[in-house]
Amino acid sequence: MIRQLRSGAAGMQAQAFKVDNIANNIANINSDGFKKREVSFRDLVYQAVSGPGNPVVPGRDHRLQVGTGTRAGSASVFSQGVLRHTGRDLDFAIEGEGFFRVTLPDGSEAYTRAGAFSRDAAGNIVTAEGYRVNFLTGLPSGWESLSADPSGQVRYTLLDQEEGSDPVEGTVVVYRFRNPAGLESLGRNLYAVTANSGEAVAGRPGEDGFGLLKQGALESANVNLVEEMTQLLMAQRAYELSSRTVRTADEMWSMANQIRR
Repeated sequence: MIRQLRSGAAGMQAQAFKVDNIANNIANINSDGFKKREVSFRDLVYQAVSGPGNPVVPGRDHRLQVGTGTRAGSASVFSQGVLRHTGRDLDFAIEGEGFFRVTLPDGSEAYTRAGAFSRDAAGNIVTAEGYRVNFLTGLPSGWESLSADPSGQVRYTLLDQEEGSDPVEGTVVVYRFRNPAGLESLGRNLYAVTANSGEAVAGRPGEDGFGLLKQGALESANVNLVEEMTQLLMAQRAYELSSRTVRTADEMWSMANQIRR
């Protein structure tokens, strides 16, 4: 019965973790560029209660085995979110695969799908938190207006540019990963490279499998509220059943303790 208590407790803990994950997904349903996390379950080790008997089918082992519960894990799901038109020049979304690269205050690099950018006093393109975006290499501080097409071709003008002269051109660089689910979530819609994700691969929007660049649009969170609410109800029911196994094991233990010779 100790095994029953432990298995039931493992089930309750795993379902509680799933509810925590669902709550976080729902809380970020309005966070631009947010990618939901999905919970998966894996069974734990099995214990052999009795030794192997005579095999009924050749090659099969008919030992009596009992599992010891379940364990939960989660991973980010990088499915495409709905694109929302904003009309703002420094709002960008990627339709398809790709990330924007961001430089953090400590000099390390992170990646994001949230493209609500702005301009700081030095003329750099930055995120809402003020982190510099490696959006366009060589962009001078004196640029005045900027436009980009879906292939990442950028045209911008300078404050001191002579009237009638052609705009300056540049190219946006985006990044992708062999296994984006292996990225480490840093919060603020930022992700860090890990050994599981592989190194970032740079490229141009619309080429070699990279998504297209959309100016004046933002990618909404890929959270489906109906799906999350359904998963929440299922997790609640599974938690109740696991707690019932704990209660039943406790009652059985109590019955065994009350047995008199």
